[in-house]
Formats: sequence, C-alpha cells, structure tokens
Amino acid sequence: MTKPDTKYVHSVFENIANEYDKMNSIISFGQHKRWRKFTMNKMSVRPGQSAIDVCCGTCDWTISLAQAVGREGYVVGLDFSENMLKIGKAKIEQMGVNSQTDLVDGNAMEIPFSDNTFDYATIGFALRNVPDYRQVLSEMTRVVKPGGLVVSLEASKPPWKWYRQFFYFYFYRILPVIGKLLVNKYNEYNWLPQSLTNFPDSQELAKVFSEVGLTDIQTHLFAGGVAALHIGVKKG
Repeated sequence: MTKPDTKYVHSVFENIANEYDKMNSIISFGQHKRWRKFTMNKMSVRPGQSAIDVCCGTCDWTISLAQAVGREGYVVGLDFSENMLKIGKAKIEQMGVNSQTDLVDGNAMEIPFSDNTFDYATIGFALRNVPDYRQVLSEMTRVVKPGGLVVSLEASKPPWKWYRQFFYFYFYRILPVIGKLLVNKYNEYNWLPQSLTNFPDSQELAKVFSEVGLTDIQTHLFAGGVAALHIGVKKG
C-alpha cells in the first residue's frame, strides 16, 4: 500500500492554508459543518473535560471542543502545518476560547502527551493523509483515558457501487478543476482525492478501530457514504 509522503503532504497543507476553510465549504456543499455538529452531539462533551484535536488544521473542530468544555476544561489542537496553526490561532482568539486552548506544532504519529491524558481524541478529514493511519489511531488511543473516546470524521468510499463511481468522478475529476479555477491550486486539490485511494472504507476502518484496542465502535455514514464518522471507546 502506498503511504502518503510526509514532506509532500506538509507542503500541500502549507500551500492551501489561506483557502482551506472556503474550499471545505465548497467541496462538501457546506455539509461538513452539519457533520461536525452531529459528531459533537454524539460525543456529549461536558464542561470541564479535556480533548485533543489531532491534525487540527485551521481549528474549527478545536473551537467547537473548546466551547463545549468551557473555561474549566482544556483542549489541545495538534498540527504540523505552521500556516494552518497561524490561521487557527487567530480564529481561537476571535472566538474567545484561547484561555482553555493550546496549539501544538507536532507529529500525529508521535503525540507529545502522556498516556491517559484526555477524555477525547478527535481527527477530522486528515486520517487519510498521515503516513500510517493505524499508528495515529494507536497514538490517539494511548493518550485517551480509559472510557474516553477516539473519534474520526473522514471522507470515505460509498458502499453502493454506482454511487461510488459517481462520487469518484466528482472527487477525482471535478474537484481538482474547482481548485484550479477558484484558488489556482490544481496539484494540491488533485492530491486530496488521491489520498482516499488506498484508505480503508468505513467497514475496514471500523475493524482497525477494534484492532487498536477500541470497543463499542459506532459508524455513521453521511451523504450516502462520502463521509464517515467512527467513534470508539478505550477499554477501561
């Protein structure tokens, strides 16, 4: 299986940071916000809890978590893109959640926190871009407390063959052209769909969740399976 090249992926996200939020809304037809809201409802985050948002990008999910835990809680946003974190920091300050939020320039493959630190570990639309998604899920599981949740919201492969082919046509053929026309970033938006090619479908990813030590795994498909939510509980 071909694994994403870390240096190339880093350059992609450094280059698209300024357009990232706008393009996410365009690519998903604005649905990514609804999917994240659904996920937050499923997670039932409470004031005073803690979370780490892995590969946090421009920090939309980080902010949602910080709002949920409140000033008595604690949230970390972890990413390896300085440009993404710079935009995320400005948004965090604008939303007034900086007192309970820290941003860390770090590696998702080696999360720089001790075992059993957080109540939640999340990753949004980034798991398919890491060099080893199993290793990242293992690290997320490690830093979550027993009984805590590991949560992935990610692009996926629709289970119905005819719909999958339709989605692939949009994702592989149309998306890069949109990237070229709107933000003059063809290569970057050609990579993003390519990163799904060797990534597991929702059923296979659920098995990986189990293999890294998670239980009570939930899977929810969005828009016919073009995106998937996976939630697993760390064994007590």
